[in-house]
Amino acid sequence: MNFLRGVMGGPSAGPQPSGADTIQKLCDRVASSTLLDDRRDAVRALKSLSKKYRLEVGIQAMEHLIHVLQTDRSDSEIIGYALDTLYNVISNDLEEEEQEENSAKQVDDLGSQFTEIFIKQQENVTLLLTLVEEFDFHVRWPGVKLLTSLLKQQGPQVQQIILVSPMGVSRLMDLLADSREVIRNDGVLLLQQLTKSNAAIQKIVAFENAFERLLDIITEEGNSDGGIVVEDCLLLLQNLLKNNNSNQNFFKEGSYIQRMKPWFEVGDDNCGWSAQKVTNLHLMLQLVRVLVSPTNPPGATSSCQKAMFHCGLLQQLCTILMATGVPADILTETINTVSEVIRGCQTNQDYFASVNAPSNPPRPAIVVLLMSMVNERQPFVLRCAVLYCFQCFLYKNQKGQGEIVSTLLPSTIDGNSVSAGQLLCGGLFSTDSLSNWCAAVALAHALQENGTLKEQLLRVQLATSIGNPPVSLLQQCTNILSQGSKVQTRVGLLMLLCTWLSNCSIAVTHFLHNPANVPFLTGQIAENLGEEEQLVQGLCALLLGISIYYNDNSLENYRKEKLKQLIEKRIGRENFIEKLGFISKHELYSRAAQKPQPSFSSPDHMMFDHEFTKLVKELEGVISKAIYKSSEEDKKEEEVKKTLEQHDNIVTHYKKVIREQDQELEELKQRISTLTSQNEQLQATVTQQVSQIQQHKDQYNLLKVQLGKDTQHHNSHGDTLQMNGIQTEEVSKLKEELEEWKNKHELLQGQLKEKDSVIEKLNSSQLEMGATEQSLQTSRFGGLEHSNELQKELEMLRSQIQLQAAEISKLQMENQKLQVMNTAADPMLGDSGAPAATSSELEARLEQEIKELKSQVKALSEEKESLKQQLDSSTSTVAILQDKNSRLEREVAESKKEQDDLLVLLADQDQKISAQKMKLKDFGVAVEDEDDTESGDQGDEDEDGDEDEQDENAAVCYQEN
Repeated sequence: MNFLRGVMGGPSAGPQPSGADTIQKLCDRVASSTLLDDRRDAVRALKSLSKKYRLEVGIQAMEHLIHVLQTDRSDSEIIGYALDTLYNVISNDLEEEEQEENSAKQVDDLGSQFTEIFIKQQENVTLLLTLVEEFDFHVRWPGVKLLTSLLKQQGPQVQQIILVSPMGVSRLMDLLADSREVIRNDGVLLLQQLTKSNAAIQKIVAFENAFERLLDIITEEGNSDGGIVVEDCLLLLQNLLKNNNSNQNFFKEGSYIQRMKPWFEVGDDNCGWSAQKVTNLHLMLQLVRVLVSPTNPPGATSSCQKAMFHCGLLQQLCTILMATGVPADILTETINTVSEVIRGCQTNQDYFASVNAPSNPPRPAIVVLLMSMVNERQPFVLRCAVLYCFQCFLYKNQKGQGEIVSTLLPSTIDGNSVSAGQLLCGGLFSTDSLSNWCAAVALAHALQENGTLKEQLLRVQLATSIGNPPVSLLQQCTNILSQGSKVQTRVGLLMLLCTWLSNCSIAVTHFLHNPANVPFLTGQIAENLGEEEQLVQGLCALLLGISIYYNDNSLENYRKEKLKQLIEKRIGRENFIEKLGFISKHELYSRAAQKPQPSFSSPDHMMFDHEFTKLVKELEGVISKAIYKSSEEDKKEEEVKKTLEQHDNIVTHYKKVIREQDQELEELKQRISTLTSQNEQLQATVTQQVSQIQQHKDQYNLLKVQLGKDTQHHNSHGDTLQMNGIQTEEVSKLKEELEEWKNKHELLQGQLKEKDSVIEKLNSSQLEMGATEQSLQTSRFGGLEHSNELQKELEMLRSQIQLQAAEISKLQMENQKLQVMNTAADPMLGDSGAPAATSSELEARLEQEIKELKSQVKALSEEKESLKQQLDSSTSTVAILQDKNSRLEREVAESKKEQDDLLVLLADQDQKISAQKMKLKDFGVAVEDEDDTESGDQGDEDEDGDEDEQDENAAVCYQEN
């Protein structure tokens, strides 16, 4: 209230006394009248006076108006008048007359201070949020405007109140769904102010389905052809997405990038672009750049770039890029947008390389853009955009770098068409200093972090004039430097040379081979030139430092030590370091280091490239140290470098071995999982077959009992016929089942052979892996354990097959006995007087069957012996492996001293291999003891013998009867 008293007591700059008296009477009327109509009329009168007498109404009536909002909510008309009055008091949207009378600063302070009074009680903002929920137009619309004005005046404070208010943001989101366009549009403006610089509110608004609603509004309004509403929606989308990784990811995951493609579908007739369409399309392009900005996390940017390619958005942007009649500012922003969509994304870069301009004959889009870059008649911002596009195309794109450099090489030059390399060389040596700088920077990006291309570029030869021999590109660059061209040209050429020579000893040797280069550099550094030349001196010092640091001492006259002595003698070390520091202290260097995009206010400020600032930051310190090092320290450093290179080679070799081992382990895992699944299937099959065998045993025992009863109580020919009919039917069933068992037995034998072959392959793979593990000091018994497990598994499967074979043989014997009994019963029924002949026939058949069974047993025993021989051979192989392992262990012990620095790496690999071995052990199957198996077999044989005796007794009884 002190502020209000000061305003009232200050010099008279506002209303007449009659106006103040009127406002006071109206305020008393609002406060004391009992009739709603009287209060409504008073509030309406205050609204009409609030624009002209803003200060007085705000001081005297604000408290009464807030009270009206609290008590008279049932009457929408008086609520609307009160909200309009508060809006007029708080808002700074004054009429032109009052803007002339009051300074802008005073107006801003007045609105901000009234806002501060209003929000001092947080309940007022909460009450306003409640009123905004009302559907009545006369309440909702003034409430939206008032809340927007509050956010403009005291944004952070009002944002915090709304954020802590229950469902505060959600209430405001309903404004976007209002069918009345004026409320919906003002709701967009309200959300613009609400989401400024507040990540928490931005996230809430995004998850309240704001993206879906805003994109629907943009579509309904006609995309880029829409009016101011589309512009407001795009500004709100930028607020939600800019520097908000969570919302960007939500936007991508919600497939909203795909809905951006229709925005850029401009027709073939591009004439007559309205100002609003240009603004809308400009904001749309900026929104795309927000999603793929280089300042975003690399993973988020990469996923958005891929989504834009797959949905066709990049293709649509390239169509605009190559279209005719597009305004210059839209074309420039489109180039910048395409640049960031393809930056660092190999798929998008490859697509951009394939884009052709609609010319006759067709030319690559890159060539067309470079032609604009080196054309001095093109706008400056457009040339900067093309340079940025070319830099983004080559960023982390060795394939693209190689294609650009290849157009400069003698074997690939095409005289019938203009190539990118020819345009760059033309720009590099033109009379326009800006073209020199752009071409030098573009060529430097083609060499960035690519030592192979730096060496290949040394082969480039240029024909300077007719009759003179060609000179190398490197020599021509140094020649132009020595001719004293413009500062911008020399800076560009020095940046190119520094990038070219860095980390490339061969290029340094070629540079030093020209005897004029070193004297030129030392002369430039030693002179005391003006402030404009200090930048050139710093770059010359950097180039000379690179020639020392990356010097391989292949030239006797320009060894590291001699060059340092030359610096000490002609320049002085301290002076050299001081000149080198001119680069990083320059104001234009600091600007270029901020972001990758080259943005300059004028061509004169175009001095440094962003990637080059990284190179300076990397080399400045090491060059300073190298200047002060002695020759002994240089030798030690070279020895250390060689040692490190050797160790790096060793580490690289072991990394390769480890990768191969990982691949082998993955293959072994897959094989083990396959074998495990096959083993489980076989076990299930064996279990099923055992249960079926038991069922057949039960059926057979039941048949034997039934046959015995029928034989003892056989009194009539009809009963005998009935019994023989049953026996014949059961015998036929047993024959069919016996055939099925034979087929299953053959199938299991085939599976066993396949598994034996797989096990042999696994053994060979395990032997190879075991030898590699010995070289890495791992456990030498892992392969043996795995081989033993596989052998145990093989023995178990063979024992199961032998058991099944025994069961099948037993069923065969029983079936044959039943057949014999059946054939014996038929002649007894026909001729009861010939028992002796039938008995002799049965004995002959039994002897023949016994011989057959013996032959089968002999064959099975031979198969068992062959399996034993295979196991013996695998055992001998394991013994040989043990000898090899012991010999390898001795070799590892001898080389242990040389590999101490790799123990950590090898220990990690040991842990990986040990974990894999434990997993292999976990796949082992429990095998029964041999004693139990033999005792089980013996019991089965005894049981079979008892059953044979019972069968013979039953046959004798049957014959007697």
